[in-house]
Amino acid sequence: MKTIINLFHPDFKQSRVNKKLVDQVKDEFEVRNLAELYPDFMIDVKKEQQILERADRVVLQFPMQWYSSPALLKQWEDQVLTYGWAYGSKGTALHGKELLVAVTVGADNYGHDDFVGYTVDELLRPLQATSHLIGMRYLKPFAVMGASSISDKNLQKAAEEYEQYLQKDVAALGTFE
Repeated sequence: MKTIINLFHPDFKQSRVNKKLVDQVKDEFEVRNLAELYPDFMIDVKKEQQILERADRVVLQFPMQWYSSPALLKQWEDQVLTYGWAYGSKGTALHGKELLVAVTVGADNYGHDDFVGYTVDELLRPLQATSHLIGMRYLKPFAVMGASSISDKNLQKAAEEYEQYLQKDVAALGTFE
């Protein structure tokens, strides 16, 4: 299975958690740092589409910011996932492929009874809906919670779990899961 990890981190050099995750898996999987490739947000749409076409599993890895994804990920979606290619009656290029979101979350107070009031999975619904529209199987997301204060030991454990997660068959989520 060809897995491509598209990393969307606006300040990767300052990242501790995303950097550790990438370092753990970079020898096994193709990792693409989109912020480094497109610092000016001028995305090479055809190149990105060709890369997606050769993947079986696409991973979108990013830090959650203001309960959402970084701006470059949204720009990438808007420009790359075009009508007639990714969706629409003739837009079947991604049908049957897998989409996995790998997100790092600064705090650990997400949930209905916690400060945020929403779960991480609920906040990722727009990506799940996009996956449904473009015919990809939306896999259960991988999340590292409490990234702003995670210990070195727990970060190492999370990185190892990420590597294992990428290597196995992951359950696809239904529309309202």
